[in-house]
Amino acid sequence: MLGLPSFTAVALPGIPLIKPGDNLAQLILAAVERAAMILQTRDVLVISSKIVSKSEGRFVRLADVAPGETAQQLATETHKDPRLVELALQESRGISRKTKGVLVVEHRLGFVSAMAGIDQSNVDETHENALLLPIDPDASARHIRSELQEKTGVAAAIVISDTHGRPFRMGNVGVAIGVAGMQAVTDLRGTPDLFGRKLEITTQGYADMVASAAHLLCGEAGEGRPVILLRGLELPEGDGHATDINRPAHMDLYR
Repeated sequence: MLGLPSFTAVALPGIPLIKPGDNLAQLILAAVERAAMILQTRDVLVISSKIVSKSEGRFVRLADVAPGETAQQLATETHKDPRLVELALQESRGISRKTKGVLVVEHRLGFVSAMAGIDQSNVDETHENALLLPIDPDASARHIRSELQEKTGVAAAIVISDTHGRPFRMGNVGVAIGVAGMQAVTDLRGTPDLFGRKLEITTQGYADMVASAAHLLCGEAGEGRPVILLRGLELPEGDGHATDINRPAHMDLYR
């Protein structure tokens, strides 16, 4: 089996419930040590956006949210909590789709998602708070990477992940909303196929594929596995941003 293409994915153990101000780099390194591992160059750490948001204090107390007229109307149409709708509008550039039980928006970060990624699952015991996505996930990824490198001398890649639905496919998948130390999109145009024919249009959402691989382990319910270490990937050279994955509006046939 030696020499066959492969990679490993490990859910780092013992990550605690995160509070505002917690140092994620320090907690991740403690989890790496707990797993009897040493961080290596070309490792990729996939970190749930939820713990990044928690560490950055992106909580909103729903009792403090005053829904506007637009939010109240949309809440009636979608059968959603008007306070959550108000937050989704504040985090968004515009509405993509709306119907009973569904509100899909273009997030201020440029991607399209349900309810702007606002979440109440695994947030707190009271269910009276909502959690917003990080203000700048790419910057968050760069900061965590820099701290890890400062503490270990190792420049691991970072992917901050979220879960998104897809318009023509059932089920959520992991996606990258923050990237540091690796390309987010790889361009395979000009690469020969098995028969020497050069690819003309193929690009890969590489960071999204990495995030989805990690989500097979981290889960979305009560698993408590928010950090996944991937090792053995043949990372393409370069450094990118998760915003590189967003399809420009002039190329989008469905928005």
